[in-house]
Amino acid sequence: MTDAEKLEAEGDIAADFLEELLDIADLDGDIDMDVENDRASVSIVGGDLDQLVGRDGEVLEALQELTRLAVYRETGERSRLMLDIGGFRSQRRTALESVAAGAIERVRAGEPRVALDPMSPFERKVVHDAVAAAGLVSESEGADRSRHIVVLPASDD
Repeated sequence: MTDAEKLEAEGDIAADFLEELLDIADLDGDIDMDVENDRASVSIVGGDLDQLVGRDGEVLEALQELTRLAVYRETGERSRLMLDIGGFRSQRRTALESVAAGAIERVRAGEPRVALDPMSPFERKVVHDAVAAAGLVSESEGADRSRHIVVLPASDD
């Protein structure tokens, strides 16, 4: 089985799991599957899905982990599957890229380091990617719910 076929199989397993979840919760939603950046990507769209996102995406994060566990149960392999509900992650990505741009500008203007608010792993990855693309350096600091990013000038090594 090729990597693409494995990712598509992960998406199918995840979609089946999420369909059952929507049925149990008596919620309407359509499930879209794709493969993006070498990982399966599953989205639930339509209907009133706010309760599946939760405050600051907390429920979404938990559902993603449960979906990854469902895939693991079927395949025996850890999944990097990404779940989005109602476009929350795509909207959040846009907002985070704006936050990163602000931090980048502050560092370029001479601030030695800019510490950002705590973020989820998904959010930190978006910011790390934006900072790296701008040619600066970012580091994660703190632990658990206090884990955050610090943006720094590029080193002159």
